[in-house]
Amino acid sequence: MSAPAGFQLRLLTVHAHPDDEASKGAATVAACHAEGAHCVLVCCTGGEAGDILNPAVDTAEVRANLGEVRAAELASAAAVIGYDEVVMLGYRDSGMVDSEANAHPDAFANADSDEAIGRLVAIIRRVRPHVMVTYPDDRRGYNHPDHIQVHDISVPAFEVAGDPDRYPDAGEPWHPLKLYFTTWSRAGIEALHRKHLELGIDSPFSERWFDRPSNDHLITTSVPVGDHWAVRGDALRAHQTQVDPASPFWFGLPDDVARTVHPYDDYVLEQSLVGGPTGGRIEDDLFAGVRTLTPEEVEAIANRSAAARHG
Repeated sequence: MSAPAGFQLRLLTVHAHPDDEASKGAATVAACHAEGAHCVLVCCTGGEAGDILNPAVDTAEVRANLGEVRAAELASAAAVIGYDEVVMLGYRDSGMVDSEANAHPDAFANADSDEAIGRLVAIIRRVRPHVMVTYPDDRRGYNHPDHIQVHDISVPAFEVAGDPDRYPDAGEPWHPLKLYFTTWSRAGIEALHRKHLELGIDSPFSERWFDRPSNDHLITTSVPVGDHWAVRGDALRAHQTQVDPASPFWFGLPDDVARTVHPYDDYVLEQSLVGGPTGGRIEDDLFAGVRTLTPEEVEAIANRSAAARHG
């Protein structure tokens, strides 16, 4: 179901580094863009501390200019996906815990929390998204400091962006209607693992993938992305320093097979002003509950929530 005429849906995604936007939900964004939604990416760091994972581009020149190289890769990937705008939050890649990069004063992990939230609030108020997508609190899984920080600033930014008393110089208050967390489902990983074995291909999914507790019971939303499945691969390949085109993890299965194994992007609906799935039902649309609203109804819902928080 499309939105009412003259009502453009707006999506804001928040990611840690250049390449995260390609590996998490790229096909969803491509699908939203294709139907006319305005899609904006916030990238919190420049990826300066990343390793070069593609031997073909591991040169002294690339290593010396990694931040600039990754910025160009991000621009290419964002164009492939269909983002209408890319906004850099302006922090430095924090690297991993106890690394030299992690101690850098400009590292995202060392940012003043109030300042970082304020930067994101200003973007939310300018873009006025109906839906935000960010990361879960994954300290037990991939606990990269920047991924944790993305979660830790995104949730409060979502909650206070509509409060006129918070960050009064950051623009006119706006409360997004829905907040989602990205997730990789255990069911999807298991299906990919089985398909590798079925075809006699070494699986890149080691036992450690299955030692983690499954969070599939938290999944509320599975967006069908089969029609846009190839976008993720094309966007990943745009990040030449971060993705080896021969990687068995990303490209181990033949394309025509891989696109059929788990053709969904999975999410957890964390907060919503317009309700959500009940009774075990799974949504198939990030804009569920928003599409049927008029612009006036959206404003009224956002304003009511802001007034409640203000009160």
